[in-house]
Amino acid sequence: MNEMSKKKISYRINEELFMYLEDFGRTCELPFVYQDLLRYNYSIPLSNKAGQDTLWETVFFTSTETEELNHRLVKTYAMMKVEGNMSLMEHLYVDRIDYCPFGNSRPFRIRIKNQYNDNYDYFYVKLADASRVYGLEFEDVLSPNRINYMVDADTLIEEHIIGIPGDQFIRQNLADLTVNHTRLAKEFIKFNERCFVRLLGDMRSYNFVIDMTADFDDTQFRFRAIDFDQQCYEGKRTLYLPQFFKENNPYVDLCLKYINKETVRQYQLEERSLMAKRMKTARFRVASILEVMQNDEISQKAKVEQLRTELAEFYGLKAFEKCKNMGHIMKVSLELLLEPNTGLRKQD
Repeated sequence: MNEMSKKKISYRINEELFMYLEDFGRTCELPFVYQDLLRYNYSIPLSNKAGQDTLWETVFFTSTETEELNHRLVKTYAMMKVEGNMSLMEHLYVDRIDYCPFGNSRPFRIRIKNQYNDNYDYFYVKLADASRVYGLEFEDVLSPNRINYMVDADTLIEEHIIGIPGDQFIRQNLADLTVNHTRLAKEFIKFNERCFVRLLGDMRSYNFVIDMTADFDDTQFRFRAIDFDQQCYEGKRTLYLPQFFKENNPYVDLCLKYINKETVRQYQLEERSLMAKRMKTARFRVASILEVMQNDEISQKAKVEQLRTELAEFYGLKAFEKCKNMGHIMKVSLELLLEPNTGLRKQD
């Protein structure tokens, strides 16, 4: 059984990381700060369509604060979507503000609605955390997914990632006879490999979504992470492998049922090859973020020592034993993408 840290320590974004974010267009001057949203007047529990508690609360502000705050939130949405052009956003308004007090980043979820057609979109306001920012950057660079976010001091703005939550998919979609289980298993294997190589932890079923795309003869699936707090934080190697979380057992069962060992290795190598190509294409950006990361502290010393020891044993590679922090470990892990045979030496 995997043992996660009871509470992840939050790490502030240091000056060097801020300079990196400025260089790559991730910073902006927001019209509000995270703490402004904490001044809500009262809240009520938010239930889903089935009447079940979502662990989110809908928050309400005084009438005098609501109008000004809503304007600032719509402006922030415009900054994220159309570089702040408010003339294209006059028909939008804030429909609802939800708050989750249980998450590490204590997120607010803002629902923006179009008054002409009632179509809506979301974005998130969170406490900025260095681990999460590194996770977002590596997701954008190394995964098949692009992601949009902005940082201003201690405030982090993230776009909404569309998809069916992994735990909801298990309950409502997995038994559907039209779901191609082989394709689903293949994508879980690839997702498992991506998380392990880029050291993204805690990918339990409620921390990722499944994006379904209709193809001409079937449906394609993609697993997408939505929680990046555990980027290079934990010390136990298996915490970076989604296959070891009991919440993901239904997906693991599909892999065991439909995919043999030879094909597993094929899919792992395919994913590593794709990540290697992305890394080469963005080599300057990857080198820049790794340089920043190697001068940063985003985990505890005991966790660093445990992870470097376990990865050195797993890969049979002494280079991990020389790593002084999580940034060094990440650098060695990514360099293995350029040596595909080394990365697949051992299998769990």
